Amino acid sequence: MKTMGVVALGSIVALTLAGCARGGDAGNGDDTGGESAPAASPGITDDAITLGVTTPLSGATAGPGNCTVAGLVAYFGQAGPIEFGDGKTREVKVEAFDDAYDPQKALSNFQQNQANVFAFTAGLGTPTNRAYREAAIEEEVPQALVMTGDPLFSDRDESPWQLGFVPIYQNEGAAFGELLAESGEDHKVAILFQNDDYGKGYVEGFKEAIEGASNIEVVKELSYEATDTSVDAQLTELSASGADVFFNAMSITPLAIASIEKARELSWTPSWFLPSNTSSPGAILTPAAANPEDGFYSVSFAKAPQSPAFAEDEDVKGFLAALEEFSGDYTTKPDFPHCMWSYMVGATLEKTFKSMTEPTRENFMESLTDISGFTAPLMLEGTSIDTTQEGQPAVAAVVVQRFNGKGYENADTFE
Repeated sequence: MKTMGVVALGSIVALTLAGCARGGDAGNGDDTGGESAPAASPGITDDAITLGVTTPLSGATAGPGNCTVAGLVAYFGQAGPIEFGDGKTREVKVEAFDDAYDPQKALSNFQQNQANVFAFTAGLGTPTNRAYREAAIEEEVPQALVMTGDPLFSDRDESPWQLGFVPIYQNEGAAFGELLAESGEDHKVAILFQNDDYGKGYVEGFKEAIEGASNIEVVKELSYEATDTSVDAQLTELSASGADVFFNAMSITPLAIASIEKARELSWTPSWFLPSNTSSPGAILTPAAANPEDGFYSVSFAKAPQSPAFAEDEDVKGFLAALEEFSGDYTTKPDFPHCMWSYMVGATLEKTFKSMTEPTRENFMESLTDISGFTAPLMLEGTSIDTTQEGQPAVAAVVVQRFNGKGYENADTFE
């Protein structure tokens, strides 16, 4: 377990856990008019609030996993103590637990630490977040702004204790499909998808968007398991399909790099559609020697520090400075978009905290789900935070972009 206490001005405030059970007496309620204020939930006192993150800090997805903590730590390190809506100023502490992208470890992390943290947030992964979802509902522990596009986490009728942060996978897939269908040109598409809700969600959105588009034909569709160490056989079969577009719904960084390298070995040069979390120029495209002339497309809602277009952007400069100063235990290199996403999560949480009038998990969720039109730092033009939409995560809109050899630029048309 890595633990980062985000402390302003070098002062360390000891954390006193508020009660060991839901609704336990924390001893910090005020007596107003003869009525006691609601007892504080676990993980919050008058001086501090503790957030938990279960995420892959080791293994094949450690790169983006560490970023889910780094941006959060950077944001609260930069922000310092925050004045909540109840008038109390609190230090925000972040505790990170390694689950290595293993659902059983994620569940264990929750079970061992749910009594000590106020809410779980920012953690990466559909299978890992799903692993402790039912337990979080039963224990009434917020699972807020987590890094999964699984629509289950945005179903308010199903549970008031969850909310996803990133766009649902169907939205990303649909953005690709719409761009392709609107090209007006005939295209043959090969699909490789991760055989779980992540991969299937992307494909579902893509297919719905091209339904009725006579210029688009899916000529081959294969799957792989998240535990696979190679997809060479699938790439070989897909390359023989005659497809000029490759929709690669993949979440595993080493396999994404290997896919690009294998396609080059096979002399297959399709245009690529990549999910937002496996499209990093620095961590995937450049190491794989991706040729921008082939056409590599992805979607985003965050400014990419690697892009020359944002070299002088004030948001980006502030983010990079905060990452360098506060996030050394995780990463100071924003090679994955999750670094930027978790920084935005921090800003969204701060806005939530400032609206909280009671130190309870219930009031936290009420405040969190009442945000609309909020432009968090690093957000691209045309995107914003809106937590009020039933069936949608905090971010619903994305912008399709094309890799230009250094970073991404907006792609209004498919070329």
